[in-house]
Amino acid sequence: MKYLAGRLGTLLAVVAVIGLLPWLTRTDPARTILHARYADRAPTPETLAAIRAETGLDGGPLHVLGDWLGGLVRGDLGTSWVSGQSVGPDIAAALGNSLTLMGVSLAVAVLLALALSAATLRRGAARRIVRVRAGVGAAVLAALPEFLLAAVLATVFAVHLGWVPALGWGTPGQLVLPALAMGVPAGALLGRLVDDALPGAFAEPWARAAAASGMPGRIVARHALRRTLPGLLPQLGLVAVGLTGGAVAVETLYAIPGLGGTALAAALAQDLPVLQAAVLALLLLGVAAGLASRLAVRALLGPALTDRALPALVAPRLPGRRAVTVAALVLGGLLVAVTVAGLLRDPLHVDTAARLAGPSAAHPFGTDNLGRDVLARLGHGAARTALAAVAVGAVTLVLGLLLGALRAGALTETANALPAVLAGLVVAGIAGPGPWGAAAAVAAVAWAPLAAHTAALYAQEKAAPHLAAAVALGADRAHLLRRHVLPGVLPPVARHALLRIPAIALALASLGFLGLGTQAPAPEWGRMLSENMPYAERAPWAVLAPAAALAVLAALAVLTSAAVRGRTLAGLKGLK
Repeated sequence: MKYLAGRLGTLLAVVAVIGLLPWLTRTDPARTILHARYADRAPTPETLAAIRAETGLDGGPLHVLGDWLGGLVRGDLGTSWVSGQSVGPDIAAALGNSLTLMGVSLAVAVLLALALSAATLRRGAARRIVRVRAGVGAAVLAALPEFLLAAVLATVFAVHLGWVPALGWGTPGQLVLPALAMGVPAGALLGRLVDDALPGAFAEPWARAAAASGMPGRIVARHALRRTLPGLLPQLGLVAVGLTGGAVAVETLYAIPGLGGTALAAALAQDLPVLQAAVLALLLLGVAAGLASRLAVRALLGPALTDRALPALVAPRLPGRRAVTVAALVLGGLLVAVTVAGLLRDPLHVDTAARLAGPSAAHPFGTDNLGRDVLARLGHGAARTALAAVAVGAVTLVLGLLLGALRAGALTETANALPAVLAGLVVAGIAGPGPWGAAAAVAAVAWAPLAAHTAALYAQEKAAPHLAAAVALGADRAHLLRRHVLPGVLPPVARHALLRIPAIALALASLGFLGLGTQAPAPEWGRMLSENMPYAERAPWAVLAPAAALAVLAALAVLTSAAVRGRTLAGLKGLK
């Protein structure tokens, strides 16, 4: 009951904030409603006053919230301010569509995650260079923008090959492309996390003893996978909810009437009843996924949570750090060189005679749809996209560690259920559009997976027998935290935060493209992708350049994480 009560309180608080948007923003929703319903009528004071009276806006925020909550108790989600229709049937249909798409996408993600970690499962504590190669591939897949992947899949398999439908909803064939577009990046992220945790399980004494006694490798691998699941199941729940709330671009591209697209459209139209109902459905889905993962973790751990019978994961000795360091330096040097070369050029110069020109001596990466130099915009966009993503990633790491240690499960599930685009709309409505608002919006939701990872690892470490022994010997909380808990929690969460930097960069750039972040014509990688997507067949370089930059950023994040992993673990072990 305490679990559900905390989540219900957080849920109602978020819905109340959504309900207060007309009084928090600097816009007049009555004008938006007038434009949507009666485009030919002038916004006279009398007309606007009639609309406010009809929708209840003239009664103030408490009146609007009271009416909505009263209807919610009766099972009535209200009436759309724009269409005048009941909200409930549309939200129920959108939720059903999103759950179907989420289920198929999640199946794709799990299968891909297992495929990416198959080499480590077969080899046991695999050589580091093999694991790093797999990790780089997974990070590149995780960094693929969903809307870019969705557009490529639609162009190749629907338009050119004609294997599956490109648009629409309702048949099994129409599920294939959107499920792949959403499931591949999510599966790559899960696969990277599984592959990062497995060597620790294989390095534990029980695994070595089992292998030495002749136990078949597949059995050892199965137990090692089960050993790592308690720390990863919360991530699976967060990914499931994120597939539903964050599918705005995919749902829009494939014309799918899902919940994420419904929430975004309602936010843009200031249709408050629809927006509140959509957010409520997303938050309830997040609570359900959190509860399911919590029950699954308890089932896997058994008495470990109370009896402290679960051993902590052992960090294996991983050779080959020099090769990984060299690869990270080379890739980082390449990214810096391209950035510097771009910074020496003018990103705003427009040459209409050179629109969509191919790579040449004058324009090494070609030009975009307006004739602007792609290299220049790539270099200047690095500061706005990559550096801002690193800064936001550092903030989310700190927030994730603190809130995860405090076991803020209700807040974590609530933040994860809100798409970054919707958070950006809320922040922009209150503070106005701009880079700081976009950064705040992404940071407000991006810490949730790190907090869930921290909480899971924290529970795992608290169940370790060496911690009980230290308590029996009189160790204080500071000693336990510094020498027993942090070595098992901080390194994997930090690597997880590094892996999410490309996704943060894309979220920031997407908000910028929507006009909620850095304003045009400032260069950003996500804006470059979106602006040039319609010209991808004629001028692929204009799309490949920012996509490759995001992929390089992802690979660099993995290589950097792998290069410092051994040094970090050695330093933490020295504290013991």
